[in-house]
Amino acid sequence: MINVGIIGYGYWGPNLVRNFAESPGCRIAAVSDLNAGRLQNVKRRYPSIEVSTDYKDLLENNGIDAIAIATPVSTHFELAMQSLKAGKHVLVEKPLASRSEECFNLIEEAARLQKTLLVDHTFVYTGAVRKIRELIENNELGGIYYYDSVRINLGLFQHDVNVVWDLAVHDLSIMDFLFEVYPCAVSATGMSHLNRQPENIAYMTLFFDRPFIAHVHVSWLAPVKIRRALIGGSAKMVVFDDLESSEKVKVYDKGITTNDDIENMYKMLVGYRVGDMWAPNLDQTEALRTEVAHFIDCIENSRRPITDGESGSRVVSILEAAVESMTKRGTPVQLESPWSKK
Repeated sequence: MINVGIIGYGYWGPNLVRNFAESPGCRIAAVSDLNAGRLQNVKRRYPSIEVSTDYKDLLENNGIDAIAIATPVSTHFELAMQSLKAGKHVLVEKPLASRSEECFNLIEEAARLQKTLLVDHTFVYTGAVRKIRELIENNELGGIYYYDSVRINLGLFQHDVNVVWDLAVHDLSIMDFLFEVYPCAVSATGMSHLNRQPENIAYMTLFFDRPFIAHVHVSWLAPVKIRRALIGGSAKMVVFDDLESSEKVKVYDKGITTNDDIENMYKMLVGYRVGDMWAPNLDQTEALRTEVAHFIDCIENSRRPITDGESGSRVVSILEAAVESMTKRGTPVQLESPWSKK
């Protein structure tokens, strides 16, 4: 039985507590939050769980094996590092840290202490994204041409990070999981419409060293909520709409064909293929429940997490480059993969 402590009971913390509490193989030993009122809510729902306004009480508790961190991004590194040094396995809410250097330090410390470090890239654990990866691995989509995403809504405005760090991180983690390539450059533009606040709307383009391109549009200032990604392949195309209640993934047998006849090279020889659409059956298990079970399994069996520290560091490196590009009004910033994709 893995004993878990959770630091942070704000927006995401209650979801972590619920899923750890319902997951076999583990129990929640304690929850920490600076807000005593929130901790009262914990005690009302989970009377057996210890609570504290001082997270160090959890780190000093030798009966706690793992720590889950759901706090502001600026605190991730320090809390995760202290947890590792206290001998705990660590799950960190996305993104892993606020700087690449911090990610590297966490990865090295986890490896040195032989502790599990998992980043809460929740979408990777959805049945929809795992099905899309299966389609790609089985070559059902053919060669991948592009990833085009819109992730917009009205709010929630953040004060410590901009909209790229808040929303685009989801698409970056999805792409990191789906595709065996890392971007070579990123261009981003964005704007803040509130004085002295982070950017609330942004557009990001990722370039690769092959004929593949990715574009992500994120916003906290949209009249509607949209969570949709298009993945174009040479054989088939996919629409992933996370707001769909049942058919979140739709596969379209649509595309183009070209005639490479040298005698007709000056004519537009593009044909259009229109076939059927089908919606594959998806695993309906809550993504966070799957992730929590995976975290426990990695601890018990010394497995490498799907969303490990290296995955987290690759995403943070892209986020850093995007912010730099925004300060230069979209000038592309070159990227080097900080960790090889294995």
